[in-house]
Amino acid sequence: MTAQPGDAKSRNVAGLMLAAIGVVYGDIGTSPLYTLKECLAGSNPLPLERGNILGILSLIFWAITIIVSIKYVIVIMRADNRGEGGCLALLSLVARVAEEKSPRLGHAVVILGIFAAALFYGDSIITPAISVLSAVEGLQIAAPHLEQWVVPLTIVILIVLFAIQAHGTDLVGKMFGPVMLVWFATLAVLGVKNISHAPSVLAALSPHYGLMFLFSHGASGFLALGSVVLAVTGAEALYADMGHFGRLPIRLAWYILVLPALVLNYFGQGALLITDPSAIENPFFRMAPAHMALPLVVLATLATVIASQAVISGAFSMSRQAIQLSFLPRMEIIHTSEQEMGQIYLPFINWMLMVFVIILVLGFKTSSNLAAAYGVAVTGTMLISTLLAALVMRLLWNQRGRGTNILLGIFLVVDVAFFSANLMKIPEGGWFPLAIGLTVFCVLITWKQGRQRLLARLKADAFPVADFLASLSDRVPRVPGTAVFLTGTSEGVPIALLHNLKHNKIIHERVVLLTVLVEETPFVSDERRLEHKLLSPSFHRLFLRYGFMESPNIPKALAQARTDQLGFFYEPMSVSYFVSRETLIPLPKKGLAGWRDQLFAALARMATSAMDFFHLPSNRVVELGSQIEI
Repeated sequence: MTAQPGDAKSRNVAGLMLAAIGVVYGDIGTSPLYTLKECLAGSNPLPLERGNILGILSLIFWAITIIVSIKYVIVIMRADNRGEGGCLALLSLVARVAEEKSPRLGHAVVILGIFAAALFYGDSIITPAISVLSAVEGLQIAAPHLEQWVVPLTIVILIVLFAIQAHGTDLVGKMFGPVMLVWFATLAVLGVKNISHAPSVLAALSPHYGLMFLFSHGASGFLALGSVVLAVTGAEALYADMGHFGRLPIRLAWYILVLPALVLNYFGQGALLITDPSAIENPFFRMAPAHMALPLVVLATLATVIASQAVISGAFSMSRQAIQLSFLPRMEIIHTSEQEMGQIYLPFINWMLMVFVIILVLGFKTSSNLAAAYGVAVTGTMLISTLLAALVMRLLWNQRGRGTNILLGIFLVVDVAFFSANLMKIPEGGWFPLAIGLTVFCVLITWKQGRQRLLARLKADAFPVADFLASLSDRVPRVPGTAVFLTGTSEGVPIALLHNLKHNKIIHERVVLLTVLVEETPFVSDERRLEHKLLSPSFHRLFLRYGFMESPNIPKALAQARTDQLGFFYEPMSVSYFVSRETLIPLPKKGLAGWRDQLFAALARMATSAMDFFHLPSNRVVELGSQIEI
């Protein structure tokens, strides 16, 4: 049988769909473990009456429809930055246009984007804790005598999860899709089985049950939204992981499998509670026959580990973007796959996440307690994404019609309602992810502003290159080889070059002033990677450009460049790399606020060396120190 032209493409889309099911939908796919239970029996319990059950189910269904099916899958996924998604990609997309429109608007956009990125870290801490804990709590149904081992077993699983990050996710990643495929199939089967016992539960598909619930319950109905939003946690992953899988596979996976499975399972749990209110103890695990409880616990644990893995990997990717965009100091970035550049490992971020996740589990002890803390960071990120997407629609797409205004109005009303309801959780534990987010925000904004001030200071104090070349005496000895001086500014003579001339009294026969520039696009083409300027017959200025999703590797970039691009012949064994290590000295009444100057100086001391970050060969690096007052 002859293969059709579209067969390969179809297989490719199918493969990407399977991968997306494993990576993208892990978080939202495990929300049925705890969402309905928290809505009806959480911190604001409701009577288990038919009207309340149908009302909550209707709110869950329409929250999923409006926030995920329409806002993220249809609208926001169109706002990609050259195929990449996520709050920092969205920030890079809209910040420059907003700045041209109004400097004040541009500043506000940057603040919003950074705050959304900071809130993501709060979500990255709480998601593994609540997901794995809620799965292991199934032991209370499957094996009640093991109840006291729930917290210790959860901690062991989390420690193993974080410990294997250094080995990469390539092998485990191949298992993600099939396991999650089984998981979603199980959700659907359990849902259909239980709906068959009370098919009247399907009436909750009508929005009027949700509206009736809100209007009839007043304040308690509003507070219930704080638990309903648990059904859509993980929706941001659809947008953030768009660059890995593309729009089409993510959309098809959502509409064909994930959405139906989630809705069927939620309605199956509702049907179970209508026929057996005592199942509220743990409606998800009570859906299954007793003899299937333990296998379901194992499958749920695997699914939550996968969900946690996706969030941890997202934190690594977010951190790399923040480093490249100068919101975080340089950190060690380890590539765990030779084929997939997106598979990276950041040791510092990994162990910091693990410490905070374990603290959460030990402090809150149950998924119900954690659910009280969950939602503030998620809904804050969703609200900011809507605001940034609105700017994209107006400033970039020039969509200002009535239909656009109505759609954005609906999104904003829903997001503000969910965010406001979750603010009520702050005294019950919602302060934790919010505190993490605010702390990270201070770090991000302090490093960004500190770097801007430092570069401005270096630029102002820099000795002009033209004056330096004119002042060079013929009596200064020339030594063989090429000296590459790394500099963060595109003007002036690097401090390392001045120190080398002052102390060693020599100049190399070929001097290269090299600046690495990170652009506000995910990737930079090979044609635009390198820019060369000839300053004099033996002096060159090079600019290496990278996107915020790329990891700079200076020797590799120079080796791949042609001689006519570099302006000289590149011989690795004749090159010496000179880097400056600045010691920052905070001064009173100068620079940033006092404590922020101290924070910036501390972050600078923690930063990974330029040698490690730019992959420079250690035996060819000369590091020269200098002190700079800020």
